[in-house]
Amino acid sequence: MYGKMQEHLSKELSNIKEAGLFKGERIIVSSQDAKIKLDSGQEVLNFCANNYLGLSNHPELIAAAKNALDTHGFGMSSVRFICGTTDLHKTLEKRIAGFFGTEDTILYAACFDANGGVFEPLFSEEDAIISDSLNHASIIDGVRLCKARRYRYNNADMNDLEVQLQNSQDARFRIVVTDGVFSMDGNVAPLDQIVALAKKYDALVMVDECHSAGVVGETGRGVTEKFDVRGQVEIITGTLGKAFGGAVGGFTTGKKEIIAMLRQRSRPYLFSNSIPPAVVGAGIRMFEMMTETTELQDRLHRNTEYFVTKIREAGFDIKPTKSAICAVMLYDAKLSQEFAAHLLGEGIYVIGFYYPVVPQGQARIRVQLSATHSIENLDTAIEAFIKIGKELNVLQ
Repeated sequence: MYGKMQEHLSKELSNIKEAGLFKGERIIVSSQDAKIKLDSGQEVLNFCANNYLGLSNHPELIAAAKNALDTHGFGMSSVRFICGTTDLHKTLEKRIAGFFGTEDTILYAACFDANGGVFEPLFSEEDAIISDSLNHASIIDGVRLCKARRYRYNNADMNDLEVQLQNSQDARFRIVVTDGVFSMDGNVAPLDQIVALAKKYDALVMVDECHSAGVVGETGRGVTEKFDVRGQVEIITGTLGKAFGGAVGGFTTGKKEIIAMLRQRSRPYLFSNSIPPAVVGAGIRMFEMMTETTELQDRLHRNTEYFVTKIREAGFDIKPTKSAICAVMLYDAKLSQEFAAHLLGEGIYVIGFYYPVVPQGQARIRVQLSATHSIENLDTAIEAFIKIGKELNVLQ
């Protein structure tokens, strides 16, 4: 049987390559940083990592991880409720709850698991989930695992959200679910308006803070801080794999009864190994650092404002952004791949995104800024964008 499937897959892969849309993987042989080294020997400026605060190779996190290795070992070899819970895990959960102003936290191997395991234990066919149209794939998959009725509203469209809230009023429980920052566009969910509508129609609110925690808000506490609604959102999910150190690990934080029920019935929590002590130890130190100073957040905000202003002045079409994501719109999928390849030749590491990652005809280069980028780094990238933009007739 596999012979037939092999032939089918080979043909499909060939078609992808011929269309210039094959997703290759570049191999990095250095630590994650503003400048990285590829296995080709080329050193490039990295503008496509989620390393927003530059913590992925921070010496204090490395030291904390090494210390946890010494005191608690390499791995837990178990799930949490059997013998996979340490004092470090409980400490990190308290740190996360304190950071976001919530009541309790539960850790997962990744935020994909947190989003995948949050809906089914809490909602049934009597309930309704109202989801933003641009929510992350993990939220979409989590909703699919739940028997609740599904409603969708247009991205950040409060009029459409109100219509869906009206259409679902016969449900027992309802929850509005949104990304804090939408990862492909960089726009921020209008959480103050979402919370107001949820209160008006007696609904819960859940926010995925993966691309907003550490980035958005004066002290990096995400969209609940930005819109002054801390404590008014029932469920927040997030990751340790982006701004918060860039390793692995996800979490759900919120109302204590919700977290307690997830500990009892959330399948990714019950059937996956605990995250390793080194990651937990580094996570604890990271949240301590986040409360000691806003230096990294301030630098990130300055870098983002500088790059977005300059790239817009150069004549590029970019999506409106209030985050560290700048989507440079090219619209054509093949052009996005050519543009990224040419930029690599200039020493700028970015990735072109196209369907199905983004809608048809919405191909782009997604630029992600970091606190570790210097002004010289930013100027180098801007000059390269302008040069390639003119060569490929994106700019006149």
